[in-house]
Amino acid sequence: MKKIRLPPLGSLKAFDAVAQQASFKRAAEEIGVTPTAISHQIRVLEEALGAAVFERSAREVKLTAAGQILRQATRQAFAGLQAAVEEIHHAGLPPALTLTTTSNFLTHWLVPRLADLKQVAPAMDLRLHTGIELVDLTRNTVDVAIRYSESADESLDSTLLYHDTFILVSSPTLALRTPADLKDVTLFHVENRHIPRPSPDWENWRAHFGPKDLNIDNGLRFTDETHAIQAAIAGQGVAIVSSLLARDFIEKGILTVPFPHHLPGANYYLVTTKEKSARDDIGILRNWLLDKMSAFPPAGV
Repeated sequence: MKKIRLPPLGSLKAFDAVAQQASFKRAAEEIGVTPTAISHQIRVLEEALGAAVFERSAREVKLTAAGQILRQATRQAFAGLQAAVEEIHHAGLPPALTLTTTSNFLTHWLVPRLADLKQVAPAMDLRLHTGIELVDLTRNTVDVAIRYSESADESLDSTLLYHDTFILVSSPTLALRTPADLKDVTLFHVENRHIPRPSPDWENWRAHFGPKDLNIDNGLRFTDETHAIQAAIAGQGVAIVSSLLARDFIEKGILTVPFPHHLPGANYYLVTTKEKSARDDIGILRNWLLDKMSAFPPAGV
């Protein structure tokens, strides 16, 4: 049996648009041609098929029985073509880079610097995720993580970004002069800190720097360091916080470091799987983080 030739693709596209819009005029607007051109394409199609595909009247355009059969086919065909074109387009784009970290680090350090990262890597499709639970990087839902830990994870590709310290911060309005002044202000406690050990809390601070008679049982307790920092900015008390996370507020004069003391912290690492460590976008992110954090003092402020 001789194979019947398909009608011209342009006529099928015009037909599909008219069938969808139920109007020659609206179909012409959608495709970007004149209604006369649409009418010409439909005539070409009907001549090729040997059958009418539309019933035309002054009020409406309706599909004939042949048109209904053809509409089912063109709907599937053009949807498949659209999906194929989009797949090819997305395959040519750089892969998305999903990064997970803590909300504190994202809020106080990374977000204020995202514009700079965008200038360095405008094509990077960065997706940000936060959480307190460690994400399994081998499951490919996340590409890289910025983690806070005492030591590197030897099973992953780990890059040391920054060795953290903890400092005492307060609003300049409190005008703290000596450690004894701490007895007259509200102490902010950040609970549920699992890293580092020993914890950079008020008991540890008092043991190292005094005053020895500081009442560390009183004060306000927070489960999130961000809230303790905001309360300190508001002048409501003093907090022991990460020097990295407080740095921008200190440089702007919003927070001050009244005493030159600090407690040991842990390390910030950029981690990824060994298989992904050579990806170009991860390398760009790694170098950018190292460059930005190299400007930070290694201990205290």
